[in-house]
Amino acid sequence: MPQSPAADVTALRLASVRIPGESALLDIQVLDGEVSRIGPAGQLPVVPGSREVDLDGRYVIPGLWDEHVHMTQWALGANRIDLSGAASAGEAADVVRSSIARLDDDGAGLTVVGVGFRDAGWADVPSLALLDGATRGLPVALLSHDLHCVWLNSAAASRYEVAVDPSGLLREDPAFHLTRELGKLPDAVVDAWVRESAQAAAARGIVGIVDFEMTWNRDVWRRRVAEGFDSFRVDAGVYPQDLDRAIGAGMRTGQPLDGGNGLVRVGPLKVLIDGSLNTRTAYCVDPYPHGGRGLLTVSEAELLELLGRARDSGFVPAVHAIGDGANEVALNAFAAAGIRGRIEHAQFVRRQDFARFGELGLTASVQPAHALDDRDAADSNWAGRTDRAFPLRSLLDAGAILALGSDAPVAALEPWTAMSAATTRTRQDGRGPWHPEQALTREEALTASTRGRGRIRVGNPADLAVLDGDPLAVPDAVFAAMPVAATLVAGRFTHGGH
Repeated sequence: MPQSPAADVTALRLASVRIPGESALLDIQVLDGEVSRIGPAGQLPVVPGSREVDLDGRYVIPGLWDEHVHMTQWALGANRIDLSGAASAGEAADVVRSSIARLDDDGAGLTVVGVGFRDAGWADVPSLALLDGATRGLPVALLSHDLHCVWLNSAAASRYEVAVDPSGLLREDPAFHLTRELGKLPDAVVDAWVRESAQAAAARGIVGIVDFEMTWNRDVWRRRVAEGFDSFRVDAGVYPQDLDRAIGAGMRTGQPLDGGNGLVRVGPLKVLIDGSLNTRTAYCVDPYPHGGRGLLTVSEAELLELLGRARDSGFVPAVHAIGDGANEVALNAFAAAGIRGRIEHAQFVRRQDFARFGELGLTASVQPAHALDDRDAADSNWAGRTDRAFPLRSLLDAGAILALGSDAPVAALEPWTAMSAATTRTRQDGRGPWHPEQALTREEALTASTRGRGRIRVGNPADLAVLDGDPLAVPDAVFAAMPVAATLVAGRFTHGGH
């Protein structure tokens, strides 16, 4: 493709493009960051000063959004020990032992951090003694893939002044607190890693994320934009502990953030009311095989109060609910508060509750890759009931608005992986599809991955992804790793165009 237009050009013509599923060549005119006209190739009036980029018959779709990201954690994870391949606690300890052996100066002064372990399917169990034996007295903290659990050795427990039992595990709020502490690196270091991760996401067609980093996110993104961040749009979430501060600052969901350069808006109010499947803390109606029903960390009465405050202050609530018991609580509270919003994850839902998503006008913010990552854990912990686990088709058919995401770093910030998981319910790894009756069509997956809800429309921001193939027609393996030729945000190339 020819070189992209300069940043100060306000008029752009994308020539000779196709819309997925159609063969006719079109031109798309962009003016001041918005789609201004769409028409047959070569027939649109020329806008004075417009630059033309010939896309040579490539396919153009609305730019993709990841609706659930922890951006700082995703960037940090790329620079930590990867434990995702460990099939046991012993293997995880061996990976850490090997990594420590390669450290200069014995890692003096460092806390060694690993990410991505999945202990729900391990035959053995984490323990303080096992990790102590692998770590030569260096402080070591290992974060589970879902961020709901941290495995510590004795040196790390001492450094961070936390009490651990013989398992060495922290779960839920204590784990979240320590995770935030572990992320307290110099801003310049973290922001550089975020820029690298964001550029990689833009190269996959991402034009925006909802960032649920568990911090006062407003100032973080202001700083990043002031330093030149411009890879995609960000809706920066707010947590209950900061709600008073946000209301006092006049913030509300959807409001452009001062200093955000038109890229950053106030996001939803994020409320976590249960745990996760892999830590067996997702709140369920029936007991787990090991006992207990998980944790309800916010009562229905407390949630109702928060939803009422959100309603009265202009915040859209985004309620983390994974277990079927938590989803029931969330639905009850939404109904009582008389407010629309989002349920994040909705991984396990009672059959009688599906219709309530549509009746209440709720968005189900779902992460399809989790269905494949967690299929064995679900079959083990929700045995005989997984026909209603990760229930994308059931939610959509019930009238829920689907919004796809990754929950990065829980899964990769890779929209095509998510859409492939949603449409095939398999990884192309030899395992058959898992509950294929819950699959989406490709059109549905693309629609759920875009803020334009699947269409390029005149008057919408020119947030676009340019593809080297028709996403409705390429083979499954190509779709899962879809080649993205270019990405534009408000008519500005953030990837490709050279």
